[in-house]
Amino acid sequence: MANSPSGDSVTERIVRILETFSADRTLQTVADIGRRSGLPSSTAHRQVEALVEAGLLERDDDARVRLGMRLWELALRGSAALRLRQAAMPFMERVQAAIREHTQLAVLEQDEALFLERLSSPDSGANITRIAGRLPLHASSSGLVLLAYGGVELQERVLTGPLARLAPETITDAAALRRTLADVRRRGFVVAPGSIEAVSTGVAVPIRDASGEVIAALSVVLPREAPTAAALEELQAAAAGIRSALAADRR
Repeated sequence: MANSPSGDSVTERIVRILETFSADRTLQTVADIGRRSGLPSSTAHRQVEALVEAGLLERDDDARVRLGMRLWELALRGSAALRLRQAAMPFMERVQAAIREHTQLAVLEQDEALFLERLSSPDSGANITRIAGRLPLHASSSGLVLLAYGGVELQERVLTGPLARLAPETITDAAALRRTLADVRRRGFVVAPGSIEAVSTGVAVPIRDASGEVIAALSVVLPREAPTAAALEELQAAAAGIRSALAADRR
């Protein structure tokens, strides 16, 4: 039920407040939250205070606000993402031990690739991915896999654009992207050099559940000129292992 002059419901206002936080913006003043959420100052103060009292937000010593530990706790309870991450971690660790660069797990979330986990070595190369961070589907190797196996409506939405250029070799032409997606489905993997960063190559494969549906993407990020065959072999073995682990978890 809408109960504000703007027509927003309480739930919509809470979502707008929580969405003002990001990986780069973890602490904010209430005034900043109000400005970024588009809520009136009095509404923002009242709603933030209620969220702090509920433990979903917390204040630091300078009265700035951050996401609360209770929000993290509630998000993990019964989470399909948590179960997927738990099933994937042993296999991701094997990939990481063999490749020693970056190993990543991503799922489709609101037309973007959302990264649930990332393992890196101290001397790994460049990588902009963060846990709980997002990347466009057309620009990342994980995203290309998720898009290739996504529904037709999703593909057409993304293909309609705009297709932002994140690096010189990001695919920004709809016809070229359509060909790439068909190639991913035919080959069962993607190798994407210079798509996110000019100095890196992403290699990704699909992860399927027991029914064969693609539910995630597993990827590695390598230095641009590094060979990809060994990484691809490790990823494919890991994806098969994760599928078996998910099937066993359902029994």
